[in-house]
Amino acid sequence: MNDFSEPADETLMLAYAGGDMTAFEQLYARHRTRLYRFLLRQLRDQALADEFFQDIWQRVITAREGWKPEAAFTTWLFRIAHNRLTDHWRALKHRPPAPADGDERAARVADPDTPERVLSDFEQRRRLQMALAELPDDQREVLQLRLEQELTLEEIGEITGVGRETVKSRLRYAMDKLRARLSE
Repeated sequence: MNDFSEPADETLMLAYAGGDMTAFEQLYARHRTRLYRFLLRQLRDQALADEFFQDIWQRVITAREGWKPEAAFTTWLFRIAHNRLTDHWRALKHRPPAPADGDERAARVADPDTPERVLSDFEQRRRLQMALAELPDDQREVLQLRLEQELTLEEIGEITGVGRETVKSRLRYAMDKLRARLSE
């Protein structure tokens, strides 16, 4: 199985322990598919297999400096996987089972990011932007200065060159027009 022109797994692991990142990349490329398939067959859950796959390679990375070629690299790698799976199955035995109506309960929880809701939010923002664009310039300006810039009526008056009462009336007219337009 191992081509004589390629270094043995154990040689690559020792090189990786010495800091050779390309040695790790070769080991990873050599074993990733077999390890992942093994996990997927054992767990029958792609998300869980992905999590375990990452965890096992992280353990290889963490253990690299203390690694000794006492067993074949493949044996060592799959021993890590076996231990991880054993821990998982053991933990499941100690966890209470999910409630019988768990799926039903989860289905009742509102998902704030459904496509319909996102589209609805987008549509509301679009309608608001259109309604703002329809306001007279002086009303739109004072409304944006008040809501977006959070300026006081006095500050808006200084910027626009009108009195505080004029700013108030422009804000009131702008809000009335927006309410009327958005309630259509």
